Amino acid sequence: MKYIFDIDGTLTPSREKIDLDFLKFFYDFVLTNEVYLVTGSNREKTIEQIGLSLYCACKRVYNCAGNDVYEGDLHYYRTEWELPEDAKRFLLDELDYSTFPVRTGNHIEKRPGCVNFSIVGRGANWEERSVYKEYDADKNERSDIAARFNDHFPELYAFVGGETGIDISVKGADKSQILRDFKDGDDLRFFGDRMEEDGNDYPLAIAIAQNHLGYAFKVDGYKEVWKMLKMGIR
Repeated sequence: MKYIFDIDGTLTPSREKIDLDFLKFFYDFVLTNEVYLVTGSNREKTIEQIGLSLYCACKRVYNCAGNDVYEGDLHYYRTEWELPEDAKRFLLDELDYSTFPVRTGNHIEKRPGCVNFSIVGRGANWEERSVYKEYDADKNERSDIAARFNDHFPELYAFVGGETGIDISVKGADKSQILRDFKDGDDLRFFGDRMEEDGNDYPLAIAIAQNHLGYAFKVDGYKEVWKMLKMGIR
């Protein structure tokens, strides 16, 4: 059996560091199981959240939805891709149209193989992120933007990730692409918090099910993951 975990909202609170008590438990779990991580964040942010020791203890870490891959300190694979100019203009128009009043900069963040788009901006502090999270829960803004984007650019794919952003990549360059490194009989267990249809864990969850490679579990934060692993979920 092989275990795959999302990070933001699954092993850590969104954009925050891993709980220290859970870290001790999970590190021991990693040492006795074959564990892979897959996240929309880059390597630097991931290490900031979970620490270098845990990062390197995992079998492989798929950063940027599998577009930038590491085995410990060894750089294994990277996808190079640039957001087309017409798609960038579309996102800037959405930024202008949004009625959310706060702008903190870095609204289109380039990552290997993808970009992250955020109305409030990647420079937002915790309070500004919390305000936008409430706004988005009421307005459903990110899902609406992603749906419009996907209608305009069928060769690309936009999906809701984290608490404030939208991840965008070439269609197929989402988390499901990591299955290229797995085979029949691996018996996967995938844990993630965004498995709704426009969530960034959905493509991998549905691909695992469709290819009969194991099971996906939608979780509500690290405490639920902790409880499930303690129960010895199979």
